[in-house]
Amino acid sequence: MSAWVERLDRGAGGPTIAIKDCIDIAGVPTRAGCAALADAPPAERDADVVTALLQAGWHITGKTAMHELAYGMSGINAWGGTPLNPQDPLRIPGGSSSGSAAVVGNGEADAALGSDTGGSIRLPAACCGVIGLKPTFGRVSRRGAWPRTSSLDCVGPFARDVPILIRAMAAIAGGFDTAAATASMAGARVGLVATASDDAVQAALAAALQASGWSALPRALPGMQAAFDAAIAVINKETWDAFGSLAGDSRLGADVAQRLAAAGATTQRELVHAEQVRERFAAEVERALDGVDALLLPTLPALPPTLAEVAAGKPVVALSALIRPFNLSGHPALSYPIPVPAAAAAVPASSLVKAGLQLVGRHGDDERLCALALHLEHALCASDR
Repeated sequence: MSAWVERLDRGAGGPTIAIKDCIDIAGVPTRAGCAALADAPPAERDADVVTALLQAGWHITGKTAMHELAYGMSGINAWGGTPLNPQDPLRIPGGSSSGSAAVVGNGEADAALGSDTGGSIRLPAACCGVIGLKPTFGRVSRRGAWPRTSSLDCVGPFARDVPILIRAMAAIAGGFDTAAATASMAGARVGLVATASDDAVQAALAAALQASGWSALPRALPGMQAAFDAAIAVINKETWDAFGSLAGDSRLGADVAQRLAAAGATTQRELVHAEQVRERFAAEVERALDGVDALLLPTLPALPPTLAEVAAGKPVVALSALIRPFNLSGHPALSYPIPVPAAAAAVPASSLVKAGLQLVGRHGDDERLCALALHLEHALCASDR
């Protein structure tokens, strides 16, 4: 199915970019992939990021499909359409920014904007084999994005190569330092975070790290599970505040209807605890970053499941186990696609998809993550020759 909600022709003749359908474009309804919002009026003004892109000479080619209300990880949407995964059409595209990742992955746009509240840029980037960046919380304006209020959500770009990602960030992030984002990171030190990821993912990460030439120091983040649970509580409350009025609407998809109904039961006690966990985990990440340029770990603990597996009931929330905690802490995080060594994969080489390598940086250090990704891109290209 098409990853596009609506095709547009806005802006100059620069690189092309697609916009997730929870970000306002003047004159176009913002429906957030939801049948209950099918009759939404056209947006009255562009979101700040749309204005910034147009001013920087980008060409907006359309709005992209998404998981309903940006409240799901599979990218499956019975009403708005489920974009095909450009790496493997049998696998989920990932949510919630499914269409944005897909149109970049299949070459229909040079870049795309998505939003990331619980991994919704990095997860579909890893599923679709593209680069995705969740900026530092607050680094990129959310004015004109839905939900209107969030302590977790970030607007950020997808791209197939790092130079285009940097160009997009330079347009949407005020004060973005392009020179710092392209600085040499050949001698970087990374903190290698131990995770309980599948063998294929671990093998891909090890091979990419070896190709990079970086020094790796072991790091532990024992608060990851608590941060994951706390982030779930916060997203539930904030999604309920934004869309609770739709609870019980028969037009909602079954998965979102169920999650939204449960979200309304989030207690104040859970939220107070979540904020305590947020403070502790943010400090834990800062300590882990001491002495290194970034933390390095898988984006997803496993390769993306198939559409059939999810339809049969396989849960997908756990796919965000390694990404959602950094929404809670607000740190910038980037997912870069890395090859899975054929010998390590439990599938035929002809059906291999790439895994995701995640880099996590200090608050405001988005440029360094881009520079690290640029070095990795060059290193992996050299190793393929």
